[in-house]
Formats: sequence, structure tokens, C-alpha cells
Amino acid sequence: MIHPLTYAGSDRIALYSNEFAARPHECYREMRQRYGSLVPVELSPGVPATLVIGYRTAVRVLHDPAHFPVDPRSWEKGIPDECPVKPMLAWRPNAIRSAGEEHRRYREANVAALSAVDLHGLHAVVERIAVPLIARFCGVGAADLIADYARPLAFQVVNAMLGCSPEIGQRVATGVVTLFEGSDAAAGNAMLVAALHELVTGKRTDPGDDVTTRLVRHPAGFDDQEVIEQLVTLYAAGVEPVHNLIANTLLLILTNERFAGNLLGGSLSTRDALDEVLFLDPPIANFCMTYPRQPVLLDDIWLPAHQPVIISIAACNTDPTISGGDHTGNRSHLAWGAGPHACPARQPAYLIAQDGVDQLLDALPEIELSVSPDELPWRPGPFHRALGTLPVVFDPARPFADWHPV
Repeated sequence: MIHPLTYAGSDRIALYSNEFAARPHECYREMRQRYGSLVPVELSPGVPATLVIGYRTAVRVLHDPAHFPVDPRSWEKGIPDECPVKPMLAWRPNAIRSAGEEHRRYREANVAALSAVDLHGLHAVVERIAVPLIARFCGVGAADLIADYARPLAFQVVNAMLGCSPEIGQRVATGVVTLFEGSDAAAGNAMLVAALHELVTGKRTDPGDDVTTRLVRHPAGFDDQEVIEQLVTLYAAGVEPVHNLIANTLLLILTNERFAGNLLGGSLSTRDALDEVLFLDPPIANFCMTYPRQPVLLDDIWLPAHQPVIISIAACNTDPTISGGDHTGNRSHLAWGAGPHACPARQPAYLIAQDGVDQLLDALPEIELSVSPDELPWRPGPFHRALGTLPVVFDPARPFADWHPV
């Protein structure tokens, strides 16, 4: 049996290992027993960080930007460009990586652009995209719900919200996936930025009713690069995490009798399943990076200056000091962050994920996994909780569009 914790140099736990990806909850339990609320980890070989796994400690960090600022520029000076996680953590002119007046300027523009999204119209967008995706495989009797459904659904819906063409969006999606996996993050970042530059310049000459146009026209007066950086954040938060949320929720429904039996019976809702996943298997498991400017004493441990402090959302949500066994109706999880940098897009994200799950289960209510849950591959990476595939089988149905008009 492989020991659940894989150690890197100096007794640090390697968050990028296959073992960690396969058994994160075992790892979090052992971390808690061995280290308490603060854990020495490596994000990639030779990149140390501190992982916060205590809920109350995480809330304290997230609400204390004076001691735990989000600007990584002092840290990244000592990180080589070829480091696989540097593009994911590096400074960008956006709300996630800025403080003070810069943060206010970027966040206000993003909140305004997202608040103008018509949520009722977004329901129709999700249905319009989901129906033909399901129609492609409903007559086959088998599918990979990642490649065939969750990923293209999230990608196409975010494209629609941002007013992005399918061709540009495909390059964006490839770049985002590469960034999260950290295998060739620099190439992924370059692909992402080049594609978004085309999108932004196009919206300046041909505006629309979309998030990109609202950012271009916001009174903050962003230049092209600033708009691109806001879009990088929106795509990174909208494609990879949302498709993983859909997939992880479908996995829960297909493998947990409490949901599998009760969703169709009406006693539990898709929203309940989503919140269970956001507690136990959030699509972004470790994130909310901060970089103390000087050594900071936290829970009787001195944290070094300019070294990442990362919130383990998944571990904090299951902290036994605050977490009970049943999370139904409980939305106190940290999956959306907390404090001044809390996610401003939770409503659209919830809607896309919930509608995506409902559309599939309405069409194919008897769907089942085609392999044992233990055989499902989890993609390695320090930040996400992401399935590689989600293969299912079901009785072939007549073409979806025959009875569910688009």
C-alpha cells in the first residue's frame, strides 16, 4: 500500500504528486494529526509554501490583507520562469493579485460586468448548449461526461457570457487547462493571452451585450492588457472549476445512495448535491494565495516572509472542529473564498453547474458509472480536484432533440 503522503525535500508534502491527487482526504487527515492547522508543502519541486488546513485559521488569513497580502511580486523574483506553477501564481493586474486602490478598481469593474448578466437568460443559454451535447451521445449508450459534456458545456457557456467566438474560445480553454495542470504553464499562459487579445480588440470595434464589452467600456478606462487580465481571471474561474464542479457533483449523485435515490424522489435537490461537493470535493481545492511581507506569527508558528500561504479549501471545509457529518442546506464552506477577495461570480457558477446537472439527469435518469469509483483517474496538480474521465453507461435513448426542442 502506498503511503498517502508523498514527501518532497525537507519533509514537505508534495501537492503535485499522483498519490496526493488520488487520496487527498487521507492526506488532509494525516496532515492534521502531524502538523495541526499549518502544513509545510511544495507546490512543485523546489517551491515551498504553507498550506492552511484549519477553518478558523483560514478565515483569519482571508480577512487580514494587511498581514497576508495577495501581491506575489516579491516572491516571484526568486522563481525561475520555467517553474511550472509560476504563471498560475505570478502577479497580474487584476483583483485577485492586487490590493488597495488597484483592487477596488479591478473588482468594481468585474462586479459590474458580472452583475449585468441576465440569469434568466443564462438558463436558456445553458439549455441551448446542453441539449445538442447530450444529443451527440444519448443514442450511443455510453459517454465520458468530462470530455463529452461537462468541459464543453462550461467552456461554451462562458464563451457566450463573454461574447467570445468558438475558435478563440477553444484556444482559451486549452490555455486554462494547461495553466491549472502546471505541466507547461508558460505555453498555456501565452496561448491564453494571445487569444484574449483578439477578443478584446474585436470588442472595441464590434461591441455586444456581453461581459467583455462591459469591461472595455467600464469607467475605469482599462487598456487592452488590463481587460485581457480580467478575462484571464474570468476564464480561469469559469471553465476549469465549473466543469469540475459539474463532474464532481455527477460523481456524487452516481455513487452516493443518499443523493442517487433522493434526487429523483424530490427530498434532496441538485443544489444540495452541489453544496455537498463544495464542502467535500471543491473543484478548487487549494487556492487563495497570500504572501506575507515580513515573518508572521500564526497559530504559534512563524511563517517566513515572501513565501506563499495557501488556503486548503477542501481541508478547511472538513475541519472536525467546525464540520458535522451532514452538509445538507449548509453553505458555510469556503469554496467561494471569503473576505475582500471572495468570488463575485458565485451566482452564475451555481446556475451553470445546477442547470448542467439537471439537463443531463432529465435526459438520462438511469445513467450509471461504467467502472468502479476506485478506478476513476484524478488529475494531479496542487490547486484543483479534477477527474480525468467520468465514463458512464445508460440505455440508448432516441435523439434528444426529437423530444426536447432546442
